Amino acid sequence: MPALKRILMVDDDADIRTIAHLSLTAVGGFTVELCGSGPEAIQKAGAFAPDLILLDVMMPVMDGPTTLNGLRQIPSLAQTPVVFMTAKVQPQEIAQLVACGAMDVLAKPFDPMTLPDALQRIWMAH
Repeated sequence: MPALKRILMVDDDADIRTIAHLSLTAVGGFTVELCGSGPEAIQKAGAFAPDLILLDVMMPVMDGPTTLNGLRQIPSLAQTPVVFMTAKVQPQEIAQLVACGAMDVLAKPFDPMTLPDALQRIWMAH
């Protein structure tokens, strides 16, 4: 399996994007593209060609599952692994997100020091 290098991070909260970007670049050494909405992610994702998409669930305009459906319409992203991030981590909610096509679900708030390792573990497990 190729190494995880490029992450597209989609979250409507600017503070979370900032923290995740610092975590994933400074701690994880990844190349990261940040998007503040589903439509922005759909616009940028094809050109960025991420290895993995980190996707917030609750966003205005397009929520995470709707954004994922849009991303899946782009041929180069049809199989790109997706990890949802959400504050709602009840078992049935996680099951619904996995049923949407996510590899895994991470809880928010996340620990910036362990986020890169968590993504690496998910990447290696799938």
